[in-house]
Amino acid sequence: MVSTAAMFICIRLFATFADGAESLQNSLGFYMLAGLVFSLVNSIVRPIATIFSLPLLLLTLGVFTVILNAAMVALTIWILPNVSMSFWGAIGSCLTISLINYLVNITVTDVK
Repeated sequence: MVSTAAMFICIRLFATFADGAESLQNSLGFYMLAGLVFSLVNSIVRPIATIFSLPLLLLTLGVFTVILNAAMVALTIWILPNVSMSFWGAIGSCLTISLINYLVNITVTDVK
């Protein structure tokens, strides 16, 4: 649910829709698909990309993580139909998603 809400905000703020695809902007199913694709990309592709980029992560003391997260957002947008996003939009999206995840983590308590 958090990924769906985060992708809704990021797509509304940073993405552009192709001509004739304005109906996707108001489709709940599209944003649910975006959240699902983003979750799958983060759980399947991100660990592999992190392993391959480990030298860059160590060299930059973890700052390369922002680029890695932006690449995951860009891959998600590339998979989605009729949506595009610039590089800076992907950077803004990954920062927005990080902020949303941080806020959710500090407000939701652990269930024991």
